Amino acid sequence: MGIFSRTRDIVAANFADLLDKAEDPAKMIRMIILEMEETLVEVRASAARTIADQKEMRRHIAKLDQLQTNWTEKAELALSKDREDLAKAALMERQKAADMADQLKAEVQVLDDGLRASEEDIAKLQGRLREARNKQSTIQTRLESANNRYRLRDAYAGPKTQEAFSRFGELERRADEAEGRAEAMGLGVSKSLEDEIAELRQSDRVDADLAALKARLNKSEG
Repeated sequence: MGIFSRTRDIVAANFADLLDKAEDPAKMIRMIILEMEETLVEVRASAARTIADQKEMRRHIAKLDQLQTNWTEKAELALSKDREDLAKAALMERQKAADMADQLKAEVQVLDDGLRASEEDIAKLQGRLREARNKQSTIQTRLESANNRYRLRDAYAGPKTQEAFSRFGELERRADEAEGRAEAMGLGVSKSLEDEIAELRQSDRVDADLAALKARLNKSEG
């Protein structure tokens, strides 16, 4: 069953209210647009039939107008020949053609009124269809934005990211343990001659730095 039952339902519809009540707004707006497009096709098809009917009726009216002219000429000919009876009969036939033409003209007028109403409906439907498509674009943009935000948040705060960082912590702990084992292996081991000389050099550099620092301080105080 469709969302709308007639053109005026579409024109009077509150899209925002329909979307607020929908479980899936994106699906609802697609359904609304589809039904509006189908209704627009139907209204245009009806207008096309009306225009075709008008054309046919106007052809009949033209034939009837010509028939009236013919009967008028025949009536004039009969009178010129002193046949008033035939002239009267011809005029009666002309009147029948005139009555039929008048009836068809009235029907054409009714169709004209209906066609103008169809044109107004088509204009309103097109306007509402543009509005619905704009809302669809807005909804699509909002959905894409929300999905992008979700992916970004999942990237920096999601369970996979948390799991990855927890693994980093485990790796750091393993590195600490490995370094600790290496350092522990050096405990209690006698230093080599090169190590002791390197320590002496390091001590000399520290002593030199300390002496330079004391000299600067004494100079600044003096």
